Amino acid sequence: MHPQTDTVYYTELDSPIGTLLVTGDGEAITGLHMEQQATRPVMGDHWRRDDQRFRETREQLIAYFEGKLKQFDLPLAGAGTGFQKTVWAALQEIPYGETQTYGQLASRIGNQKASRAVGLANGRNPIGIIVPCHRVIGANGSLTGYAGGIERKQWLLAHERAHMGR
Repeated sequence: MHPQTDTVYYTELDSPIGTLLVTGDGEAITGLHMEQQATRPVMGDHWRRDDQRFRETREQLIAYFEGKLKQFDLPLAGAGTGFQKTVWAALQEIPYGETQTYGQLASRIGNQKASRAVGLANGRNPIGIIVPCHRVIGANGSLTGYAGGIERKQWLLAHERAHMGR
Protein backbone atom coordinates (compact mmCIF):
# COMPACT_ATOMS: atom_id res chain seq x y z
CA MET A 1 0.00 0.00 0.00
CA HIS A 2 1.44 3.37 -0.99
CA PRO A 3 1.12 6.41 1.26
CA GLN A 4 -1.21 9.17 0.15
CA THR A 5 0.94 11.64 -1.75
CA ASP A 6 -0.65 14.71 -0.18
CA THR A 7 -0.33 13.48 3.41
CA VAL A 8 2.49 15.06 5.38
CA TYR A 9 3.68 12.83 8.20
CA TYR A 10 5.48 14.47 11.07
CA THR A 11 6.98 14.09 14.49
CA GLU A 12 8.31 16.56 17.01
CA LEU A 13 11.42 16.03 19.07
CA ASP A 14 12.76 18.00 22.02
CA SER A 15 16.44 18.84 21.60
CA PRO A 16 19.06 21.04 23.28
CA ILE A 17 18.27 23.73 20.67
CA GLY A 18 14.48 23.57 21.05
CA THR A 19 11.67 21.48 19.61
CA LEU A 20 12.42 20.11 16.16
CA LEU A 21 9.70 19.42 13.60
CA VAL A 22 10.52 16.54 11.24
CA THR A 23 8.33 15.96 8.19
CA GLY A 24 8.16 13.15 5.68
CA ASP A 25 6.20 11.76 2.77
CA GLY A 26 5.97 8.23 4.13
CA GLU A 27 9.15 7.14 2.37
CA ALA A 28 11.75 9.81 3.17
CA ILE A 29 12.37 12.89 5.27
CA THR A 30 11.22 16.06 3.54
CA GLY A 31 12.02 18.58 6.26
CA LEU A 32 13.60 19.31 9.62
CA HIS A 33 12.70 22.70 11.06
CA MET A 34 13.44 24.52 14.29
CA GLU A 35 11.17 26.68 16.43
CA GLN A 36 10.67 30.23 15.16
CA GLN A 37 12.32 29.32 11.85
CA ALA A 38 10.95 31.54 9.08
CA THR A 39 10.66 28.60 6.69
CA ARG A 40 8.91 26.31 9.22
CA PRO A 41 5.78 24.97 7.50
CA VAL A 42 2.30 25.52 8.89
CA MET A 43 0.44 22.33 9.75
CA GLY A 44 -2.74 21.66 7.80
CA ASP A 45 -5.58 19.14 7.74
CA HIS A 46 -3.48 16.74 5.65
CA TRP A 47 -0.81 16.48 8.38
CA ARG A 48 -0.61 13.27 10.44
CA ARG A 49 1.58 12.82 13.50
CA ASP A 50 3.32 9.44 13.35
CA ASP A 51 6.20 9.09 15.81
CA GLN A 52 6.68 5.41 14.94
CA ARG A 53 7.26 6.22 11.26
CA PHE A 54 10.18 8.44 12.39
CA ARG A 55 11.63 6.04 14.97
CA GLU A 56 15.01 5.72 13.20
CA THR A 57 15.19 9.47 12.56
CA ARG A 58 14.46 10.20 16.22
CA GLU A 59 17.09 7.67 17.36
CA GLN A 60 19.74 9.17 15.06
CA LEU A 61 18.95 12.74 16.14
CA ILE A 62 19.12 11.77 19.82
CA ALA A 63 22.48 10.05 19.21
CA TYR A 64 23.71 13.17 17.35
CA PHE A 65 22.77 15.42 20.25
CA GLU A 66 24.47 13.00 22.67
CA GLY A 67 27.66 13.32 20.60
CA LYS A 68 27.54 9.66 19.57
CA LEU A 69 26.50 10.04 15.90
CA LYS A 70 28.62 11.92 13.38
CA GLN A 71 26.97 10.89 10.08
CA PHE A 72 23.24 10.49 9.47
CA ASP A 73 21.99 7.58 7.37
CA LEU A 74 18.40 8.37 6.48
CA PRO A 75 16.37 8.58 3.24
CA LEU A 76 16.04 12.25 2.28
CA ALA A 77 13.74 13.97 -0.22
CA GLY A 78 14.06 17.70 0.20
CA ALA A 79 12.15 19.57 -2.50
CA GLY A 80 14.30 21.94 -4.54
CA THR A 81 15.85 22.75 -7.89
CA GLY A 82 18.61 20.67 -9.43
CA PHE A 83 21.18 23.27 -8.37
CA GLN A 84 19.87 23.33 -4.79
CA LYS A 85 20.01 19.54 -4.58
CA THR A 86 23.61 19.61 -5.84
CA VAL A 87 24.52 22.08 -3.08
CA TRP A 88 22.66 20.05 -0.44
CA ALA A 89 24.49 16.88 -1.52
CA ALA A 90 27.80 18.76 -1.20
CA LEU A 91 26.83 19.91 2.30
CA GLN A 92 26.57 16.29 3.37
CA GLU A 93 30.24 15.80 2.41
CA ILE A 94 31.49 18.44 4.88
CA PRO A 95 32.99 16.41 7.73
CA TYR A 96 31.47 16.52 11.20
CA GLY A 97 32.94 19.33 13.28
CA GLU A 98 34.48 21.10 10.28
CA THR A 99 33.39 24.15 8.30
CA GLN A 100 33.73 25.35 4.73
CA THR A 101 33.15 28.76 3.22
CA TYR A 102 30.52 29.46 0.60
CA GLY A 103 33.38 29.92 -1.89
CA GLN A 104 34.92 26.55 -1.03
CA LEU A 105 31.55 24.90 -1.45
CA ALA A 106 31.04 26.65 -4.82
CA SER A 107 34.45 25.39 -6.00
CA ARG A 108 33.63 21.85 -4.88
CA ILE A 109 30.47 21.80 -7.00
CA GLY A 110 32.45 23.06 -9.99
CA ASN A 111 31.51 26.74 -10.10
CA GLN A 112 33.87 28.88 -8.03
CA LYS A 113 31.99 32.06 -9.00
CA ALA A 114 28.68 30.77 -7.59
CA SER A 115 29.28 31.48 -3.89
CA ARG A 116 26.27 33.81 -3.70
CA ALA A 117 24.00 31.22 -5.38
CA VAL A 118 25.44 28.55 -3.07
CA GLY A 119 24.55 30.80 -0.12
CA LEU A 120 20.96 31.13 -1.35
CA ALA A 121 20.65 27.36 -1.88
CA ASN A 122 22.18 26.76 1.55
CA GLY A 123 19.58 29.07 3.11
CA ARG A 124 16.76 27.13 1.45
CA ASN A 125 17.90 23.75 2.76
CA PRO A 126 14.67 22.18 4.05
CA ILE A 127 16.38 19.49 6.14
CA GLY A 128 18.44 21.30 8.77
CA ILE A 129 21.05 19.49 10.91
CA ILE A 130 20.80 16.23 8.92
CA VAL A 131 21.89 18.17 5.82
CA PRO A 132 24.47 20.25 7.70
CA CYS A 133 24.05 23.76 6.33
CA HIS A 134 25.30 25.01 9.73
CA ARG A 135 28.82 23.96 8.66
CA VAL A 136 29.06 26.74 6.03
CA ILE A 137 30.60 30.05 7.06
CA GLY A 138 31.56 33.36 5.47
CA ALA A 139 34.92 33.88 3.75
CA ASN A 140 36.15 35.89 6.76
CA GLY A 141 35.18 33.12 9.19
CA SER A 142 31.94 34.78 10.31
CA LEU A 143 28.93 32.57 10.94
CA THR A 144 26.68 34.64 8.64
CA GLY A 145 22.96 33.87 8.40
CA TYR A 146 21.29 30.70 9.53
CA ALA A 147 17.58 29.98 9.13
CA GLY A 148 17.49 28.44 12.60
CA GLY A 149 19.17 31.47 14.17
CA ILE A 150 22.86 32.31 14.66
CA GLU A 151 22.77 31.14 18.30
CA ARG A 152 21.69 27.65 17.15
CA LYS A 153 24.42 27.62 14.49
CA GLN A 154 26.98 28.52 17.17
CA TRP A 155 25.63 25.76 19.43
CA LEU A 156 25.73 23.10 16.67
CA LEU A 157 29.30 23.96 15.64
CA ALA A 158 30.53 24.05 19.27
CA HIS A 159 28.72 20.74 19.97
CA GLU A 160 30.38 19.05 16.98
CA ARG A 161 33.84 20.41 17.84
CA ALA A 162 33.44 19.17 21.43
CA HIS A 163 32.62 15.63 20.24
CA MET A 164 34.95 15.35 17.21
CA GLY A 165 37.51 13.02 18.77
CA ARG A 166 35.06 10.71 20.50
